[in-house]
Amino acid sequence: MVGLAAALPLTFILGAGAVAAAPQSTDEGNHGKPAALEARAKEIITVKGRQFKDLNGNGKLDVYEDWRKPVEARVADLVGQMTLEEKAGLMLIDTVNASCDPATGEFGTVPDTARDYIGTQQMHRFIFRNVVDSGERDACQTSGGGFATNVRVTPGEAAAFMNDIQELSEATRLGIPVLYKSNARNHIDPQARAGINEASGAFSAFPKEAGVAAAALGEQAKAAGEATEGDMSAVEEFADVMGEEWSSIGLRGMYGYMADLSTEPRWYRTHETFTENADLGANIMGQLVESLQGEVGKDGNSLSAETDVALTMKHFPGGGPQELGLDPHYAFGKAQVYPGDAFGYHLKPFEAAIEAGVSSIMPYYGVPVDVTYEGVDYDEVGMAFSDQIVNGLLRDQMGFDGYVNSDTGIINDRAWGLEDATVPERVAAAINGGTDTLSGFHEVQTIIDLVDSGLVTEDRVDLAAERLLAPMFEMGLFEDPYVDPEVATATVGSDENREVALDLQRKSTVLLQNQEIDGDSVLPLDGGETVYVLGNVDAAEVAASGYEVIDGNDPAEQRTAAEADVALISMTARNVNTGDYVSNDPATGLNPENINPSVIEGFEGLDGKSPFGAADACVINGGGSCTDNGLRFGGSFPWESNTLDFTGMKDAESWEVTPSLDAVQQVMTEVGAENTVLDIYFRQPFVLDEASGLRDAGAILANFGNTTATLMDVVSGEFNPQGRMPFALAGTREAILQQNSDTPGYDETDDGALFPYGFGLSYKE
Repeated sequence: MVGLAAALPLTFILGAGAVAAAPQSTDEGNHGKPAALEARAKEIITVKGRQFKDLNGNGKLDVYEDWRKPVEARVADLVGQMTLEEKAGLMLIDTVNASCDPATGEFGTVPDTARDYIGTQQMHRFIFRNVVDSGERDACQTSGGGFATNVRVTPGEAAAFMNDIQELSEATRLGIPVLYKSNARNHIDPQARAGINEASGAFSAFPKEAGVAAAALGEQAKAAGEATEGDMSAVEEFADVMGEEWSSIGLRGMYGYMADLSTEPRWYRTHETFTENADLGANIMGQLVESLQGEVGKDGNSLSAETDVALTMKHFPGGGPQELGLDPHYAFGKAQVYPGDAFGYHLKPFEAAIEAGVSSIMPYYGVPVDVTYEGVDYDEVGMAFSDQIVNGLLRDQMGFDGYVNSDTGIINDRAWGLEDATVPERVAAAINGGTDTLSGFHEVQTIIDLVDSGLVTEDRVDLAAERLLAPMFEMGLFEDPYVDPEVATATVGSDENREVALDLQRKSTVLLQNQEIDGDSVLPLDGGETVYVLGNVDAAEVAASGYEVIDGNDPAEQRTAAEADVALISMTARNVNTGDYVSNDPATGLNPENINPSVIEGFEGLDGKSPFGAADACVINGGGSCTDNGLRFGGSFPWESNTLDFTGMKDAESWEVTPSLDAVQQVMTEVGAENTVLDIYFRQPFVLDEASGLRDAGAILANFGNTTATLMDVVSGEFNPQGRMPFALAGTREAILQQNSDTPGYDETDDGALFPYGFGLSYKE
């Protein structure tokens, strides 16, 4: 009877959803802290005083189930038990969002897609794209899938949903858990875009990535008097909050952060980059890996059960130097160019991440054009398909031994360089080129067929499976992948975490200009002034700071800026009307007045003489769906990518300056330019051109995502601005046209920079 009791599964004694920690007695000579276990679909067994999850349900302890064994041994045992189909399924990752049930009104339900992906496609990696929000929301409606989800869930619902997914995965034959990933979601972003980044919602809202870098430079300048490579305490504060919030809902992986450098100001995705400076970028990447994954051990590994978020650093070998700033999500923007011969410069942040033990790396869609680096002439093919880039450069030369995760859609939509290849041929090229998991692809049979036909070896599939399983063992997911919804509710957006975010908003603000009038600087304000507000400024918050307010945003307001002592205007620019773009439409994509100057030999439509839409498959093949329609991944119309100056954006089709430049200029005239404080949100390195009149403002602040409360702390002098610019700002459109896409700053241009890297003012003490 004693022996029988020892063999009884603990779930039988404790009930479903059992949680156990093994007692400290008999350990078969093994040392170390017993693992905390939670099982919902499988049983927990006791072996000589220790508890283990019986993941394959065979009633005995297998090596891969034994948390005392080395990860290498556990991986080898599990791979040895897996079928080809199960191993191939590990190589797939796609979106599975929380759904809702219109019949019951319940949010956070599991969609049928999840059951297909887990049960049929044998998948165990997913992307989560729901906005997590605690505010009011619409009633439950039938939800879209993939990028198009319209379902918002609370932190508790998100945690419960991920638990449900984990339970489904645990119920599979071998009980392999799920690693859920997301794009960035802890940043203030008024134009968040699915597939790029998510709205912060209930998460603590920090400034955009460039703001984190500006704060790091500011902390260094405050302490040392210079802003060069940054003080990483600011990055650590940010990452600690972000990691705690993500892991509380079960998000243990990230598509990010971006190690790309913002050397090309026209590239729309500069808003996700931290800096143009490779040394600062390297420091930030290293700190992010250390804070979110853990310190690297003697074995070069930084993952453990204490890891909050395992990173997939992107976009190797650096997506910043896009020709004309065009994005390689689009067929017209495939070219990645290095006119300043700075290919190696863009590798520095990745080198730092690898040294810190980053879990995974994502290559970009882009095609390297006329690139030779350290004696290698790189083939003009998308990075994820390139044996030279992934196996040669990343693995052999730079020593990366984690797994390579493709960017989403390289197989079906953006197989640049392999446009004429079949889907199986593209899959084979990616896998043989070194890519271990295919994002946005969920057809396991394709990989099985490739192995059966000899185009991919089973040894290669085994290697991918080993690379993909190791992090899941290291992070303790096989022992306990579950989270507590109540903890998630208490953690996400907690008062303590939000205060850290607000503090970083203050620290990230850069004072670019502060003119003196009669010996006194415009900022800080004295207090008690009548302030005319316009743009992204909350009048009530300004009034709460002790000022008389004239609300220029209120249509009913009768008073003008002429009655104010000072005007406070928060402005920016964003893209509009881009949904009208259609590749095969003579009015947009095939408009002969808009010629794409990009040239890649052998690529149809990229000959320097054709309209932008000519490179899209629907034009080349004379039918089928168009890849670029709607420009849904962001950016301006491609023929307006050079337009970053406020005067030019005012008249552009796909740019909108908010408030309008005319309105801003009118207010400046009424109150006096010298009495105007401009707070400009630099989503991209916009150009403060002289013709715009913006440079005449008494004070100019750069922000990278802020709230009115933190803005007023700076304007009132409660907080002395200390942020420093993480990238240079040009003062002319000509500088934008002349600068090299791959080198920082504007030294190579006739006009140079208006504000250089590291620039920033503070109030006189």
